[in-house]
Amino acid sequence: MTDVTGAPADVLHTLFHSDQGGHEQVVLCQDRKSGLRAVIALHSTALGPALGGTRFYPYASEREAVADALNLARGMSYKNAMAGLDHGGGKAVIIGDPERDKTEELLLAYGRFVASLGGRYVTACDVGTYVADMDVVARECRWTTGRSPENGGAGDSSVLTAFGVYQGMRASARHLWGDASLRGRTVGVAGVGKVGHHLVEHLLEEGARVVITDVRQEAVRRIADRHPDIGVVADTEALIRVEGLDIYAPCALGGALNDDSVPALTASIVCGAANNQLEHPGVEKDLADRGILYAPDYVVNAGGVIQVADELHGFDFERCRAKAAKIYDTTLAIFARAKTDGIPPAAAADRIAEQRMAEGRTAGGRGTR
Repeated sequence: MTDVTGAPADVLHTLFHSDQGGHEQVVLCQDRKSGLRAVIALHSTALGPALGGTRFYPYASEREAVADALNLARGMSYKNAMAGLDHGGGKAVIIGDPERDKTEELLLAYGRFVASLGGRYVTACDVGTYVADMDVVARECRWTTGRSPENGGAGDSSVLTAFGVYQGMRASARHLWGDASLRGRTVGVAGVGKVGHHLVEHLLEEGARVVITDVRQEAVRRIADRHPDIGVVADTEALIRVEGLDIYAPCALGGALNDDSVPALTASIVCGAANNQLEHPGVEKDLADRGILYAPDYVVNAGGVIQVADELHGFDFERCRAKAAKIYDTTLAIFARAKTDGIPPAAAADRIAEQRMAEGRTAGGRGTR
């Protein structure tokens, strides 16, 4: 079923009427010459220009791409608010296989579309896009972050993303077990790509036992060859069932916490880098009912966006690392608010973020730079 514009009716309902909507602007982009098909979603600019990455992914349908852009953009609003940034939330998705369809011409065309928004949206890397890609996009769009140091950027943001998740884990351990140390704890990491492999290094350095899985065997081999004592399981289904697992870290795509995985989880804590880990509303309550402590994804994985935001003002790694370290305190504050209000941590984080966005909206936002 479609409306008069030809767009799927359920997508439009999500955009205008559902609790998952409320987006300010959604732009559909097409450049026939390069084959570009993209969606740019701006959820909120209440706190400032929308900031969020560009995902390049072979979606099964345009409907799926639009839905993902909407969900990711909304998540960025909450993430940026909780990170204390003067930015709203936005996200872009490019439809296609990055290994096959990504070309310089396509990235330049995409950069022109971002530039046409006049600074309302600042883009960066995400799944399927890399620093080299942002260097190309930046040739057409000055509102591009995540560029290489040679081109005036800060480089790979996955380093601080992983550091922030690590801080979130330490806060979770402190809240649940009274000690922030992860030494001797068993942590399962699902997805050891751009962020996950850095997270593994933090965990091993502290003395944690680590079990990993990834759909890409080369990613697993890269870590297993360097750390022969690390545990490896076939897939996520096996990982969540590992006996004695203390912490589960979803670090791949979203929807990892759902009606099938939550009942099977052996871990006491979930804290990972993936965006939109809760497949649908209500999963956060299912986790709480099972006594599983959930560190809200958009809080603990904010290290990367802290880095790319800093790039707009002259990047300083130590300044960013200090800001990312505060994710530890923010996570503890969310757990405290959840206990006070008698709600799951995900709901507590939402309340705090929504309050900050409302205050920013009342103040008229920060405007574009």
